[in-house]
Amino acid sequence: MLSSPARNWIELAADCSIRQLVVLGDQLVRTPYLRYEGRSLPHTGRDQLDDIVDVASGTPGLRRARAALRWIREGSDSPPETLLRLALIREGLPEPQLQVPAAAEVPGSPRADLGYPEWRIAIQYEGATHYTPEQHRSDHVRDNAFFADGWLVLRFDRSDLRDGFRRAAQQVRGALRARGAPG
Repeated sequence: MLSSPARNWIELAADCSIRQLVVLGDQLVRTPYLRYEGRSLPHTGRDQLDDIVDVASGTPGLRRARAALRWIREGSDSPPETLLRLALIREGLPEPQLQVPAAAEVPGSPRADLGYPEWRIAIQYEGATHYTPEQHRSDHVRDNAFFADGWLVLRFDRSDLRDGFRRAAQQVRGALRARGAPG
């Protein structure tokens, strides 16, 4: 008998940290990109993760799974994006939205990985795929769409990931203050 993705997730709870379970959960519930992955449906839904936690009494790691479940979000395209979001929250910053469009009223508008639309702050995590000439040009077009509409764009990469996004959180905090966010 094959196990479901939700069942695999709860079974891993015994051996994973809460943070690892959030990263894995985000990847399970995210909507994939058909052109890159050959599929258009997530591996599982948030409802299935909720359901498996509800019926998993006695499962090792259940407490961690319950704690992780409250932080799992649809829209995180990569583990570093999830880790960046969690680092911002850990540092006491407001939880950013995911897949934020530059112009919400424009279909197909470029999107930021994370952001604070109310303060026009876009946050990008630039992984290894962002260093090809084609992707670099695409990122310029994306960022320019945000700039043209008055957004501040903050870009982070693997050096920020290596320091646990501590410097990134300081920079986001400064941007929020500069844009008039409370706190």
